Amino acid sequence: MTALEAAALAVLGRQDRRLVAALLRIITNRFTVEDQEALPSRERDEPLLRWACRCRASSQDPSGWQAELARIEHEAVMQLSQASHLGACPVPLLDRAYPQLLGAIHDPPPLLWVRGDVAALSLPAIAIVGSRAATPYGLAMARQLSTDLVAAGVVVVSGLARGVDAAAHVAAVAARGRTVGVLGSGIDRIYPPEHRDLAREMEGAGAVVSEFPAGVPPLPHHFPLRNRIISGLSTAIVVVEAPEKSGALITASAAADQGRDVLVVPGPATGGRNRGGHLLIRDGAKVVESAADILQELGSQGSVAPTPRSVAGLWPETTDFTVDDVAALTGETAQLVLARLLDFELSGRIQRIGGGRFIRVLT
Repeated sequence: MTALEAAALAVLGRQDRRLVAALLRIITNRFTVEDQEALPSRERDEPLLRWACRCRASSQDPSGWQAELARIEHEAVMQLSQASHLGACPVPLLDRAYPQLLGAIHDPPPLLWVRGDVAALSLPAIAIVGSRAATPYGLAMARQLSTDLVAAGVVVVSGLARGVDAAAHVAAVAARGRTVGVLGSGIDRIYPPEHRDLAREMEGAGAVVSEFPAGVPPLPHHFPLRNRIISGLSTAIVVVEAPEKSGALITASAAADQGRDVLVVPGPATGGRNRGGHLLIRDGAKVVESAADILQELGSQGSVAPTPRSVAGLWPETTDFTVDDVAALTGETAQLVLARLLDFELSGRIQRIGGGRFIRVLT
């Protein structure tokens, strides 16, 4: 149990991790921007817990605090019940199933609502994002990249929006690969509505995920929050056809802040449809024209998905190792190495032994 988990359980007086996560998520909505700005910068990383601690410590009326907590708990229980009815799995930040790449960003969602295969969120993934009003060229590029990436064993992540997002998801499903869609609404409010059937198909081998509970509408300010999850789940993002005001640039900015690789498919300079992507290139993003370019840029020698001997064969069974050990030996980025090790852990080839170290599993 982590220190944060122990503190959260102590403050809220509850033992169910999913309930605690739902409670904290509801508290987030009551934690105003003014409250956050009033905190010292070092305290902003854990605003939910700080909020709960301050309320409990400063309350002159213990019964008032308990009454407020009871109201919040009732709301949380209703959310969990509704999720169960919808076939959605709540995955709290403190749970082992929570994707570690996402959990490592500075502002991970305290709770994810997932329909489909939760394990897909922890597999090596690349995001494909771009314009909702994509041209035939942009749609064709998104489809081809997605098809080739899932063939290489990569999960394709996007936002289930019209245009480039939908093209990437549809191609991944058609190729019988895994794809993850991140919503800016509740898990039951697929947006746009015409993508409901697509979302159901994606759940077969991949997943649809949201940080918003069921019933929450797709409000404009939700989508920048959604975008940080798209990049947070991914080793890299690929921008296909993004104008200067595109939401894809918000995702690219989040990716850069998270230490992810930002890659851009170039396009015609006329019409402004690629202006945003070209600005990213000017600022240092790498140019890619194919899935092979993407995989080569990530140092994967043709596949982001690990092969049985690519890591496990490097150490004897009795020697443990870290992400940095593998990165130093292979020359790959730490993000890509972590994605590889997570896949090995899920397949049972290696085991986490604490302190950020792994050890091979005898077979």
